Amino acid sequence: MLKYSHNVMKNVIITGGTGLVGNHLSKKLRKLGYRVYIFSSSVNHESDYIYYWNYEKGIINHDILKDVDYIIHLAGANISSGRWTLKRKKELVDSRVNSAEFLFNKIKENNVSLKAFISASAVGYYGAVTGDKVFGEDDIPTDDFLGNTCKLWEAAADKFSDLGIRTVKLRTGIVLTSEGGALSKMKTPIKLGFGSAIGTGKQYMPWIHIDDLCNIYIKAIEDDNMKGAYNAVAPSFSTNKEFTQIFAKALNKPFWFPLIPSFFMRLIFGEMSDILLKGSRISSDKITNAGYEFKYDKLKKALESFNF
Repeated sequence: MLKYSHNVMKNVIITGGTGLVGNHLSKKLRKLGYRVYIFSSSVNHESDYIYYWNYEKGIINHDILKDVDYIIHLAGANISSGRWTLKRKKELVDSRVNSAEFLFNKIKENNVSLKAFISASAVGYYGAVTGDKVFGEDDIPTDDFLGNTCKLWEAAADKFSDLGIRTVKLRTGIVLTSEGGALSKMKTPIKLGFGSAIGTGKQYMPWIHIDDLCNIYIKAIEDDNMKGAYNAVAPSFSTNKEFTQIFAKALNKPFWFPLIPSFFMRLIFGEMSDILLKGSRISSDKITNAGYEFKYDKLKKALESFNF
């Protein structure tokens, strides 16, 4: 298992830290003795450790920024919320890329001695191949909206490495948590007895338990040897059909309904349905070779850890 070094009173900024991952991660970091500051784009979240920032208006707390040791960049508009209109696509890209570039410029202007910049990315980088190919970090991004978004997202993060700052990019799969996210959306039809695979059901669903994801972020802080891109996905592969079957069984519900046709999903969600209809097998070898041991390596074990 991951062994923490218990760095006391190191300062960590988490952008987009009021979301599911940020909330979970900030609690873990505080237990380990880190001083955590959350930068949120919502004024309503302001508190003694949550601070409003706005990259479009140039608003940021310079005092906290000057003393930061690590930045974990999770900020970005929810990619599965709303249809992908041209306006929405621009927002999805800008909220990730422009926010990272804003942080880069502020770090550079203020000569901040940042120890590491750790950015979220996504397995959408690789596109969708339902064959035997397993994608690793050296594979090139796919030429579609998700692939190009991830490419721009990571390029913005790589600017920090140009300053000599250790930079880590975590290409994340579907995050499993009982507090919302993908499982919450999948749970409703299954509980109603309509458990069914989507499209062909053969598309892979790279996933990771939220505990493992947060532990990998902590490892990225504490392991000075971690640099570049890492796939943050569990070691086991699951197709959409297999995932839904195992989830239905965990909920003690049937899995019998016919496949939900691709055209129906596209009719409802438009291009955004690519998130559900596409997916590839993604390797976790690089992060395991770096010394990370998954707590939840099998889907059944991961789903049974939640109280649905």
